[in-house]
Amino acid sequence: MKQFNVGIIGATGMVGQRFATLLEHHPWFHVAALAASARSAGKTYEEAVGDHWLMKTPMPESMRKMIVFNAEKDVEKVTSLVDFVFCAVNMKKEEIKKLEETYAKHECPVLSNNSANRGVPDVPMIIPEINADHAAVIPFQRKRLGTKRGFIAVKSNCSLQSYVPAITPLLDLHVTKALACTYQAISGAGKTFETFPQILDNVIPFIGGEEGKSENEPMKIWGHVEDGKIVNATEPCITSQCLRVPVSDGHTAAVFVSFEKPATMEEIIERWETYKGIPQELNLPSAPKQFLHYFHEEDRPQTKLDRNLENGMAISIGRLRPDTQYTIKFVCLSHNTLRGAAGGAVLMAELLAAKGYLD
Repeated sequence: MKQFNVGIIGATGMVGQRFATLLEHHPWFHVAALAASARSAGKTYEEAVGDHWLMKTPMPESMRKMIVFNAEKDVEKVTSLVDFVFCAVNMKKEEIKKLEETYAKHECPVLSNNSANRGVPDVPMIIPEINADHAAVIPFQRKRLGTKRGFIAVKSNCSLQSYVPAITPLLDLHVTKALACTYQAISGAGKTFETFPQILDNVIPFIGGEEGKSENEPMKIWGHVEDGKIVNATEPCITSQCLRVPVSDGHTAAVFVSFEKPATMEEIIERWETYKGIPQELNLPSAPKQFLHYFHEEDRPQTKLDRNLENGMAISIGRLRPDTQYTIKFVCLSHNTLRGAAGGAVLMAELLAAKGYLD
């Protein structure tokens, strides 16, 4: 695989920092540019971050003295240095759409952690093990944008990264409806216990916009490509509740699923344990060896014990049993800033690189 120079747009935020740590020793990707808001521009990365470094590992030495560019004003400088960018900015939705399209129109592919472009029909929203085929819309998006290389691809919201992978191997049983209650870590809000003391001894039963994303984004992931656009699936129907809980990292979901075709509990577990996607077939650098792990212990998965499974890129499942209102119920866990955010975007980039979309 060729080597790619990459940029991180929004490098000073929590997800941007996670990108920095994941890319420090990446075998394919080398960080050649960092960009952030105007208040960080012109400073070294360590000056721009200051005492707000939120990762448990140190800031990469190779990036400490890099000068941070202005994400909005220095587009030409950034795009002259890189083959593509990861984007994780804290801006208004319309501002993000404009920014990401600007980079794409400068012939720089954008792999985005933001939600602004997720609803655009020719922008693929990829969980690499599930819907890698959605990359087929990229040539059509390039035609719309008037680009040869530039395009936008997005990853889905972190809230659904646990239960959508678990439901996917069951879809051919004709899944009709699902209920997912998510218990989401504070890092999903860019917080730590030091910066979010009100979460201690507390559960907050509202996360703005989260339930809509949790219910709607799976329909695009399970959709199909038709006439250069992604046509959303129409079922299963999903309803959700999303709560913020006093956990540093890791989103847990209590999931209830109804389906019409018969299947034993043993058959369902076998489906999970044998499921794999293109990342496993291609042995991509960030791919977990086993995507879905089922725990037979009645008290697993646990956030503290299992969120870092396979470098935080695997999905943990447990407590499968029949339900009186739905067909089955179970519990899932995913690491929200690894599989659910930066790690998922890096894996998506690896997939697109392997398929030639970043050449």
